[in-house]
Amino acid sequence: MSITKKVSVLAVGLGMVGTLAACGSSSDDGGGSGSGGSGTVTLVSHDSWAASKDVLAAFEKQSGYKVKVLEDGDAGQAVNKAILTKDNPQGDVFFGVDNTLLSRALDNGLFQPYEAKGSDRIRPEYRADRDKHRVTPVDTGDVCVNYDKAYFAKHRLSPPKTFDDLAKPAYKDLLVTENAGSSSPGLGFLLGTAAKYGDDGWEGYWKKLKANGVKVVDSWEQAYNEEFSGSAGGKKAGGDRPLVVSYASSPPAEVVYADPQPDTAPTGVADGTCFRQVEYAGLLADAKNPEGGKALLDFLVSKTFQEDMPLNMFVYPVRKDAQVPEAFAKFGPQAEDPQTLDPAKIAGHRDPWVKSWTSLVLK
Repeated sequence: MSITKKVSVLAVGLGMVGTLAACGSSSDDGGGSGSGGSGTVTLVSHDSWAASKDVLAAFEKQSGYKVKVLEDGDAGQAVNKAILTKDNPQGDVFFGVDNTLLSRALDNGLFQPYEAKGSDRIRPEYRADRDKHRVTPVDTGDVCVNYDKAYFAKHRLSPPKTFDDLAKPAYKDLLVTENAGSSSPGLGFLLGTAAKYGDDGWEGYWKKLKANGVKVVDSWEQAYNEEFSGSAGGKKAGGDRPLVVSYASSPPAEVVYADPQPDTAPTGVADGTCFRQVEYAGLLADAKNPEGGKALLDFLVSKTFQEDMPLNMFVYPVRKDAQVPEAFAKFGPQAEDPQTLDPAKIAGHRDPWVKSWTSLVLK
């Protein structure tokens, strides 16, 4: 997800949660190779990687591999670093490249082919690179504008619903977004506007947003947990922006990890601002432990991990038979009609669009 994707874990005291059945308990689960390997397998990811301790421990016991996780900043930063170090990779598997950056990773030879066990259970609309199997879909999510319900109630102002609304005078100086050149949700939001307004219209839209006081920061963490007035982290940091580019799945985290838990989420989602992301993982081209990497990829698409994922990384599973926790589905439903772009379109236009966006918005 990712989007991802999150595709992000919200910094609101998030801990490892849940206890699920042991990985690999069924051959249909795709929970690992079952080869009884040994040693360490290293997962390189963005900062939002998370899994329940019991689930990860069960995989380690079943596979024989100890999992080491290297978190490397925002998704965009992590992908760029992985490309720069591809000849001497930091690990064996990379998780967290989404559909907005996938072509960059593939064109730079970041991954080697491997079709993970359980891939046949993945929803077909999330599959990519089907001929070569260099990446495996792991999760999906929607990049959307979130709003602070308390702010809009206090000011007796209806929250925005669409991209068009965000450019209206009523919402001047209220929105914070991430840098499209360095942040995955920031890029997702840019692509959402390109999908909405087309090649000839998105720049004009961003001129309106800039004139309407949009604020740009480097990362999701900064935008959501420092600038946004509606998040637990933002409240503590004194954030004063009641609109933020985040995820459709952000509100349930504000409920699940609040103490006490509220009956309703303190934040909402502007459904007409969403862009669909899919996050992938792949076996790094020069992985030092390729067999361990293959077992880890099998684990990432296992039913056990896929059902553990929503309340850890706040993204949706890609497996057809994976169940979503009730609280997650209630407070963070997927967008009904998100903006999407063909991967070939993204590949051909992403870098020029980001360059134009940077010149237009940041200078």
